[in-house]
Parts: sequence; structure tokens; C-alpha cells
Amino acid sequence: MDPTTAGGFTQEQFLEACAELQQPALAGADWQLLVETLGISIYRLLDQKTGLYEYKVFGVLEDCPPALFTEVYMDLEYRKKWDQFVKELYEKECDGKTVVYWEVKYPFPLSNRDYVYIRERRDLDVEGRKVCVVLAQSTSASCFAEKQGVIRVKKYKQSLAIESDGKKGSKVFMYYFDNPGGQIPSWLINWAAKNGVPNFLKDMVKACQAYPKKT
Repeated sequence: MDPTTAGGFTQEQFLEACAELQQPALAGADWQLLVETLGISIYRLLDQKTGLYEYKVFGVLEDCPPALFTEVYMDLEYRKKWDQFVKELYEKECDGKTVVYWEVKYPFPLSNRDYVYIRERRDLDVEGRKVCVVLAQSTSASCFAEKQGVIRVKKYKQSLAIESDGKKGSKVFMYYFDNPGGQIPSWLINWAAKNGVPNFLKDMVKACQAYPKKT
């Protein structure tokens, strides 16, 4: 059964993300190392059908423990304060499930993009390792009409798995794919992957350190 129709994700999907955190699965496919920066490695895999890339991110974020990282990652209200690319972001009950609406600012002359997706967090105990996993995936929801001048991203998928690095930081795995639609120059897509992801993670660490609910 397609997990999007069930309004949730399967246990296998959560365990897959856990397994990648422990042992990156890069064999058997043409994953290329795109960039290594600040303890983060980003790999990409070309999808022949669409000409778009899937991304996997591995690394360690210092001074940002897993519980705090996850709380900041899940806190949509706070994200509006620290993420400069957010135009609109909120959760709403729709068709019996909690759905996130997210509009992202794109540089002129490109149109903004918006996403409608479900997400779920689970805290797992894997052979004594405490791993937090968050999965997200686009969904069709009747409550969110498409806006004029904004391109709806129909295919979006993200997984995040995170555990302690044994010190004060976090060991992180992230998988990411989206099809932004429209005509986006390939240089911009490459720039976003090479710079956008590391910058986002740097901003996340700063946001963790400034988190108002931090205890």
C-alpha cells in the first residue's frame, strides 16, 4: 500500500533511514561525491528519467545535540524566524491528517515554489542506539489550492536520521529529492545543492544555539 494514502509511513522506511546513518548505502548506484565541507559530505545520484538529482547528506554537526536539533527541525514557527527563504509555513488538519504547507522564496525572475506534505517523527532504539527519524513526503490535500504565480512541487521526499556523536554534537543522515517544476537553470540547482544544503545545516546549528526553548 502507498504510505501516502494511509496518511503515514511504514516502519521499514524509518529503519532504512537508521541503517543509512550507521552505514551509508552508496554502493550499487552511481552516487557521486558533490562536496565535502564542515564535516558534511553531500552525494548525488542522477535520475535518468527526469534529469534531476537525488541527494544524500552525511556528517557530524558539532555543538548541537540530537534532541535539540530535532526540536528545532520540527518547530515550524521558529523556522520562520531563522530561515530567510520561508515565505509561508504552517500546519493544518486536512482530509483527516496533519499537513504542512510551505512556500519557498526563489530569486527573481523565478517563481516561488510551494510544497504540501505530511511528516512524521519517531524515536527508535536500535540495538541500544537512540536514533530519531523524521520522514516527509508530498501529498495531495484538498485544502490547499494552487496559487497564481507559485509553482506547486508535486514530488518531494525527505528523510532525516540523527543520533549523538558521543560528545556534544549530532551524527546526521539526510536524504532529499524534489522536482521543482518549471524551467530552473541547472547552475542554480547545482548551486543550491553545493551551497544551499551546507548553509542550511550551518543555519540550523546557529538556530539550535539561539533556540528560545533551550533548557
